[in-house]
Amino acid sequence: MTARLVLENGTVFEGSAFGHLANTAGEVVFTTGMTGYQETLTDPSFAGQIVTMTYPLIGNYGINLDDMESASPKLRGFIVREKCDAPSNWRCEMDLDGFLRLHRVIGLEGVDTRKLTKILRTQGSMRAELIVSAEKPIPDYSEADRNLVKSVTCAETYTVPNPGGHYNVAVMDFGAKSNILRELHDNGCELTVFPAFTPAPEVLRHNPDAVFLTNGPGDPKDIPEAVENVKRLCEVIPVLGICLGHQLIGLACGCDTAKLKFGHHGGNHPVKDLCTGRVYITSQNHNYVVSRLNENIEVTHVNVNDGTVEGIRHKTKPVMSVQFHPEASPGPVDTRFLFADFLNAVKR
Repeated sequence: MTARLVLENGTVFEGSAFGHLANTAGEVVFTTGMTGYQETLTDPSFAGQIVTMTYPLIGNYGINLDDMESASPKLRGFIVREKCDAPSNWRCEMDLDGFLRLHRVIGLEGVDTRKLTKILRTQGSMRAELIVSAEKPIPDYSEADRNLVKSVTCAETYTVPNPGGHYNVAVMDFGAKSNILRELHDNGCELTVFPAFTPAPEVLRHNPDAVFLTNGPGDPKDIPEAVENVKRLCEVIPVLGICLGHQLIGLACGCDTAKLKFGHHGGNHPVKDLCTGRVYITSQNHNYVVSRLNENIEVTHVNVNDGTVEGIRHKTKPVMSVQFHPEASPGPVDTRFLFADFLNAVKR
């Protein structure tokens, strides 16, 4: 079935619809990963977005239940140059088309994704409508776009036991990827995972050794109640943040945040550690960055491509964060050691 992607600047791309055949709307972004499309599909940080894969062939190793980063896709649409209808891999349990149909997400193939990516790089990420039928209504997501974290956080507090664990870590779930929890667990942590807007006193009542702030979608300034909670936590306990958690720490510590022109999405972004001078290749997925810094905050990492802030720490408190994803999934695991580094700081 023919479908159209209509960008807000008037540009139209025509292709073939697959997956769940229903109109949708959202912000179009591109991601540069050559593999890891299943992790991309199930990353809650993509909530509210229509994701374009720059690698031309997607779906060639199918879908399996082991590589899910959340229970289901949170994005609103998926654009590829060509989808594979006959995946070949011993772990394959279903194909891409069936997976999107199951989870009610529309896909679009046959699009010149190179041209689309060049438009987004030049003019910036923009809203768009993905239309499969002129007779069907296009959902109005304006209100939902301001409540993206509420749509992806856990419904209630739960624990991830670790009988041999050395640390009790409270995890604030703003849209957590599964591999973040696995990395913390594998580093000796027993986890108590809280919904995103749990008040700070309730978190502290569980007597954690540290608090971890996860990734998540949207603009951090849309959730001021979370910023206030993080501010209170940073006053009394070690805190580590990733992605949205990094931005929330920045705002809580008096910094500012700003939106990037087209964001950083993919598993090949170079980041420099200012303490060692070493450059790591990182996995990233964000549209916002920490910008103006407070005098109590110092930069620890910068993006080699555009110089944006990729890591910060408080000068006097055990509070630190990174914009990139050390847990990868998908992408390189060059910076996985940061989980152990933070826990060593907690131990000290």
